[in-house]
Amino acid sequence: MKIALLGYGKMGQEIHKLAEKRGHEIILIIDNDEDWQERGSLLKEAEVAIEFTTPDSAVDNIMRCFENEIPVVVGTTGWIEDIDHIRKTCIDENKSLFFSPNFSIGVNLFFDLNRYLASLMAKWDNYEISIEETHHIHKLDAPSGTAIVLANDIIRKIERKEKWVKELQENPDEVGIKSYRSEDVPGTHKVRYESEMDAIVITHTAKTRRGFALGAIMAGEFIKGKKGFFEMKDLLNFQKSTV
Repeated sequence: MKIALLGYGKMGQEIHKLAEKRGHEIILIIDNDEDWQERGSLLKEAEVAIEFTTPDSAVDNIMRCFENEIPVVVGTTGWIEDIDHIRKTCIDENKSLFFSPNFSIGVNLFFDLNRYLASLMAKWDNYEISIEETHHIHKLDAPSGTAIVLANDIIRKIERKEKWVKELQENPDEVGIKSYRSEDVPGTHKVRYESEMDAIVITHTAKTRRGFALGAIMAGEFIKGKKGFFEMKDLLNFQKSTV
């Protein structure tokens, strides 16, 4: 598979190494505006683009891929206000996009666990709920896209919770998300239910970026030749059906 890498930070570099080990070819690396000017025409030769840049660049990069009929895998977060427009454009114009706020297989299993625990805890209103996330100091958005997914899934399952807020919650209808930034932490997420008597805590800790890179490459392999808007649940269901 011929891959265009849009963004060449630590994630892009990890994807580069792992993609070649899986037999793929990186035909284009874009990391700034100059790269687009000098080599951007090569995008049309890619079979899949994998995009890990910044919130300010993501939508423009997606539209470039759409214009060139290139399926694009997007791992950048922080641009969620545009997701409905991008999804509609993708579907209406028969384009190909795979988006996830987190490509780790483990994290997506953690999402399932979080939803299940929330459904169990829905009737126990003596437990307060909070989320903590820790990432490397170079991550631009806070809270993380993963933490927001966790919070929104809790809100859907627990009627007394209406919204998430940054920092610790002040009102009983809020889910508080506390963000920490530390040197070179790939990502840790904790969901805590706490009462006066005890606490229940579930945690996912990424050991390296390799898990995120593998998920993104698998998403690229999955989306090649397909049309539509896809998420990790589509990939995971496909994997289960082919085991």
